Amino acid sequence: METPSGRRKVLVGGCFDIVHFGHIQFLKKAKSLGDYLIVAIESDKSVRKLKGKERPLHNQNQRKEVLETLKFVDEVIILKDKMTDEDYFELVKLLDPSIIAVTEGDPILAKKQKQAERVGATVVEITKVDSPSTSKIIAALSQEN
Repeated sequence: METPSGRRKVLVGGCFDIVHFGHIQFLKKAKSLGDYLIVAIESDKSVRKLKGKERPLHNQNQRKEVLETLKFVDEVIILKDKMTDEDYFELVKLLDPSIIAVTEGDPILAKKQKQAERVGATVVEITKVDSPSTSKIIAALSQEN
C-alpha cells in the first residue's frame, strides 16, 4: 500500500491471536506516534512454534481480517513461515518506517534497535497496560469447561 510522501509510518509486529484490551491500547498508542500504522503478524506456523501446537486459535487470514477492521490500523502483512534476522531487516528496509513500536520488555528489543538504526528509524517502547494476555484468557476459558 502506498502512503503519501511525508507521512510517518509506524511498524509493529506480533501474533494477535485473540485481540484483547492490551492489544487495542498498544495499537492505538503506536498509531498515535505516526500517520500510518503497519501491523506485521506472524504466520500460523510461526505462532505454533512460539506458542505451542494448540495455537493459533484463529488462522493468519482471520487474524489479518480482524486487525484490518480496526480504524487505527492502516495495513496488515502476514510474515512468511521462517523469518530470519535478515528477512526481518529486508522487510523493515522495504517498509521504511519512521518508528518501530514495541511492547515494554520486548525480548528481542536489541535486534529491533539494530534494524531500526540501519534504516534510520526510531524504536519506541510502549508501556504495557494491566490486561490479561491471550494465553491467560485461553487458560481462564479452559478452566470454565
